[in-house]
Amino acid sequence: MSQTPASPPPSLDGIGVDDFIAFMPEGMGRLNEKMGVELVEISAERVVATMPVAGNTQPFGLLHGGASVVLAETLGSIGSAIHAYPDRIAVGVDINATHHRAATAGTVTGTATAVHLGRTSTSYEIVVTDERGKRVCTSRITCALVPARKD
Repeated sequence: MSQTPASPPPSLDGIGVDDFIAFMPEGMGRLNEKMGVELVEISAERVVATMPVAGNTQPFGLLHGGASVVLAETLGSIGSAIHAYPDRIAVGVDINATHHRAATAGTVTGTATAVHLGRTSTSYEIVVTDERGKRVCTSRITCALVPARKD
C-alpha cells in the first residue's frame, strides 16, 4: 500500500497517475489491484484505464458484467474525487450499466467522460471497449460531493 504524502497537494487537477495513486490512502484499492485495473489518464473531465479480461470472467468465459461495473465505478469515482478535492469527497450514489457485447480475451479499456461537474454532485458516462474498439458496456455513475472531514 502507498503512503500518503506528509503535506497534501493543494489540488489534484493536473496530478500524474503515479502521484495520484501514491496520494490515495490505499493506492488503487485491493479490488482494483486484484482485477488488474491500470490507470492510463486522469483528470476531472476524463479518466481512462485498462483491465484484462482474463481473471475477470463469469462461468462461461465471458467478461463478468460486474467487472465492467467495477471498472466504471472506479473511473467515475476517480474523476469525481479529483473534481471535489480538497474541500469535498466523492461518494457514489447511483450506477447503472448496459452490456452490449461479450469480451472473451485481451484487455478492455474504460473511458469516463464528465457529464456534470457540480458543487454537490458529479455524473460520468463510462464506455468500456474491447481491443477492436467495439463497445462492450456503457455505464453512468452519479457521485454526491460531501464535505471533507477536517481533522
